[in-house]
Amino acid sequence: MGKRLAVIFPGIGYHCDKPILYYSRKLAKEQEYKEIISLEYSYTEKNIRGNEKRMKEVFDVLYQQAEKLLETIDFSKYENVLFISKSVGTAISSAYAQKHKIRCKQILYTPLEQTYKFEHPDAIAFLGTSDLWSNTANVKMLSNEQNVPIYMYKKADHSLETGDIIKDIEILEDVMKRTKKYL
Repeated sequence: MGKRLAVIFPGIGYHCDKPILYYSRKLAKEQEYKEIISLEYSYTEKNIRGNEKRMKEVFDVLYQQAEKLLETIDFSKYENVLFISKSVGTAISSAYAQKHKIRCKQILYTPLEQTYKFEHPDAIAFLGTSDLWSNTANVKMLSNEQNVPIYMYKKADHSLETGDIIKDIEILEDVMKRTKKYL
C-alpha cells in the first residue's frame, strides 16, 4: 500500500475534535492513512448564515488560510489522498482539490450549495433534513447531479444531531459505518 494522506477541513464552529471529524479521523488512521493534517482556521465573525455576501467573504478568508496551511505539502508523493470536510470546509476542500488538480476521495459532511460549484469525481455526502445552513433540497439535487451519494438524516441539524441523544448516537454510528465502507 502506497503513502496515504488525509486532510481534514473543519467548519467554522465545528473543529476537528467534535464527534463527526474526531471519529472520521480515527477511521482514516484505521484505514492506513498514516499522515493526517487537521486544519485550524481563525475566524470570529458572526451572523453569516443566510447572508450570501458574508458567506463568500468567509469562504475567501478561510480558503486563503487553507492555501497557506497546505503550501508545503507535495500531494504528488501520495498514492492516496483523502479530504474530509465539514460545512464551509466542504467548499474549501472542493475548491482546493479542483484548483490544484488533486485526485482525491472526498467526504462531505453537511455540504453547502457552494460546494457543488466544484466537481466531485469520487465523493460521498451526509446532510440533515433540518440543516439551517443549507437548502437541503438544492444540496440533494446538486449532489445527485454530480453522482455523489448523499445520505439524509431526518430532523438532523447542521451537526447531524436531533436533540435526542440516543437518536444522535444512532445517526453518528450510521454516518461512521457509511464513511468506513466508503474508505
